[in-house]
Amino acid sequence: MVEQPWGRMFYDQIYIQLNIEKEKKILDFGAGFCITANHYAKDHEVTALEPNEEMYSLRVKENDYTLITQGIDYLKTIPDDQFDVVLCHNVLEYVKNREEILDQLVRVLKPQGILSVIKHNLCGRVMGSAVLGNDPKAALDLLNDVKEDSMFGDRSVYSNEWLVETLSENMKLTDTYGIRAFFGLSSNNEIKYTDEWYEPMLELESKASSMEEFKKIAFFNHLIFKAV
Repeated sequence: MVEQPWGRMFYDQIYIQLNIEKEKKILDFGAGFCITANHYAKDHEVTALEPNEEMYSLRVKENDYTLITQGIDYLKTIPDDQFDVVLCHNVLEYVKNREEILDQLVRVLKPQGILSVIKHNLCGRVMGSAVLGNDPKAALDLLNDVKEDSMFGDRSVYSNEWLVETLSENMKLTDTYGIRAFFGLSSNNEIKYTDEWYEPMLELESKASSMEEFKKIAFFNHLIFKAV
């Protein structure tokens, strides 16, 4: 996934936006293929939680991290105030117990700890379906709140406002970014494999990621909270 330009762009933007200092204790909840867990394991103590057994044989494991093959049930056994950083990337779209999961993620954060949530952005997905996918029906379904099928199950996009409100008692929103505002709007896939295209596109995406106009149309939004 990281060798494909769309995956490479996604993860490069995440790492730039988070900019985590070395030697932190990190929890990656819903770690999937453990791409992010593996990346941060170079300089940090990382625990990855992933209940989907289909991911295990495909996971990235170049660096040393702890993989727990469970989900929220294991999370509930972790004592309070354990992690400096908690990652929850593209997970909450696929679950029915979002509030319960968020409560547990906040609980295991240390005081002043960081919660990073990456989520699909409705406007970006509508544009992607209509323009890149040439599928206006799929775009209309998104606007009409019809759930999408994906390799991970039904995907239900939720709002940034809901997330901020749900976390407002214990967490303060410090930053919001867009991820991949322009990338998916070009159908010229061949050029995306060249450094001459990729490097300035990453710089452009990074600059636009904090601009309100482009956050609204990015494929993903990245919300960073601090425990209060």
